[in-house]
Order: sequence, then C-alpha cells, then structure tokens
Amino acid sequence: MSNTLNSGSLAGLSMNSTLLVQARKVNGQKLQLEFAEVLQKESTQSVNPLAMFNAGDDRFSQTGGARRAWLTVEAKAATTLLGIDLSDNNDAWAIDAMGREVLPLNILNPVAIVNGEEIPLKVEVAETTQPNEYQLNNIETSAKRRGKDGAYCTHQGLYIFANTRMALHKANHVFLVMDAVETKTTGIPAGISAATGEIFN
Repeated sequence: MSNTLNSGSLAGLSMNSTLLVQARKVNGQKLQLEFAEVLQKESTQSVNPLAMFNAGDDRFSQTGGARRAWLTVEAKAATTLLGIDLSDNNDAWAIDAMGREVLPLNILNPVAIVNGEEIPLKVEVAETTQPNEYQLNNIETSAKRRGKDGAYCTHQGLYIFANTRMALHKANHVFLVMDAVETKTTGIPAGISAATGEIFN
C-alpha cells in the first residue's frame, strides 16, 4: 500500500476509506493537506429502518457525506513522509476556482512512511461543548445540527461542536450523547372536554 496519485475520488469514497484530496499553499510557506473520510454511523444514534431498506438510494443516506480534516505541513517533510512530490517543481500545481494554488492528489487510503513502515492516516472526530473562538463567533454555522437545516444538537443542554483532526493508525472518535429532541404534540389535553373546552374535575 503506497500513496498512488488519483487512486480514489470523493464520488466513489466508501465507508471508512480515507482520501487525501489535495494540497493547498497557505501562509508561512506551508501547505495544507485536505483529507476526507466517510465515517461509520455513530453507535449512540439509532439506525433508521427507512434508510436500511433504501440503502441503494442516496436520498436516504445516513452518512452525511465525507468528513473533512486539514493538516498544515512543511512541503519538504510531507514529501518525505508521503513519498510524493509536493514541491513547487511539480507541474500539477494549479489555481482553483477560488484563486488558491492547489495540487490535486486524490490518494485513496494515504499512509505516512516512517522508518520504512506505512502508517495509515485517518480522520478523527472529537465532539465537545467548548467552542473555539471561531465556533463561538459563528454558532449558527458551526454548531452540530440534525441534518442540513435541522435542530441544533445539544449535550446536557449545551451546543455540540464537532472538530476533526488527523490520526495515525486508527481514529479514536469522541462522540457526545445527544439530548433527546423536544417534540411538540397537538391534541386535546387530558381532563378537558373536546366539545366544550370545559375542564373536568
């Protein structure tokens, strides 16, 4: 298992497979490596039978797409550890639609090569109720939600923030138990007449 360019894609990424999507030039003469991984469903959430019985239909997917993590690196060290050319001499560097210098990689299940040993790189999720400065200033867009436009997820009444980072060998995810969803029901309260609204004693 070595790092092979264009061996994977986001479109065909399967569960628990990692993709090294691209490298991007950032400040300080560093690169930012973008990783993606479709994670297995959190064990604290119930399985939806509707999704199970429609497994071939993307509209019923419960994976929520690939989780992303970014790793800021020195080009020389990353070139050595990944065994791929991330230098300015690589002709594949291009300008993306946002005007950033990027190097498309699309490496399926990337590894760091340390002393001849290939060590898998995995996306790791760490949920917390303590926001960083950016999350605190952008709660509407950074707090975890139940689906794209769903209710905010809370743990003991506090917003949940999902942070990602890269891990070697195996990811040790931290998923918080979400509070139950508040449901509002309609109907007639017990002890009240449906016809007259009179309260029974």
